[in-house]
Amino acid sequence: MKKHILEVDGIQISYNGKVLLSDVYLKCETNEIIGLLGRNGSGKSTLLKIIFGLVPAPNKCIRIDGISKNNKNMFTEIGYLHQDQFIPNHLSVKKVILLSIDKKAIMDFCEDKMINSILEKKIKFLSSGELRYLEIKIVLFNSSKFVLLDEPYNGLAPLMIDVVNEMILNNSHKKGVIITDHNYQNVLKVSNSLVLIKDGKTHHLKEKKELVEKGYLVNSAFL
Repeated sequence: MKKHILEVDGIQISYNGKVLLSDVYLKCETNEIIGLLGRNGSGKSTLLKIIFGLVPAPNKCIRIDGISKNNKNMFTEIGYLHQDQFIPNHLSVKKVILLSIDKKAIMDFCEDKMINSILEKKIKFLSSGELRYLEIKIVLFNSSKFVLLDEPYNGLAPLMIDVVNEMILNNSHKKGVIITDHNYQNVLKVSNSLVLIKDGKTHHLKEKKELVEKGYLVNSAFL
């Protein structure tokens, strides 16, 4: 399988006169899961939105396999899980699957106890955990080369988190994944690379203990 590389740099963005991101470099390859960490308000979600094209940044440079993707539609090459609900409430689960998943892959997609249990429901009647699980699976199941996951664990029960982590790991064999979540311990479980955003800059960490050294965690007991 061909290896793909996503590179992001040159991003500078400010809000209300305060610099949020100023020195960012991110490189993600197929079979890599990057855990993107940082304190609240550090710019993690904003960075993912800039990469996907939802937030403009004047000097951004985004490349996939060495080809510039600035100002181009990213939907076919990058999948994005928003931290808020993105599936309309009035749709049925079946309709969402038909609209989102390739026909050849629908049967495989539905071979899942959780998906089977909600097939006959409308989106508005799903629990927050059921909805989040459906959204995650749809994003991971598309044909994109890379996936950006913003707060995937929000609303998920512990057992469901384990299933989602397994799904993320399985999909990383054919995709590059960037994941950020307040539940940092599960981010650490699935990630094979760590990037910390601090003071507007990306810090590429070689070891987990650097999260303590750089002040993200109080001590190593939290690792």
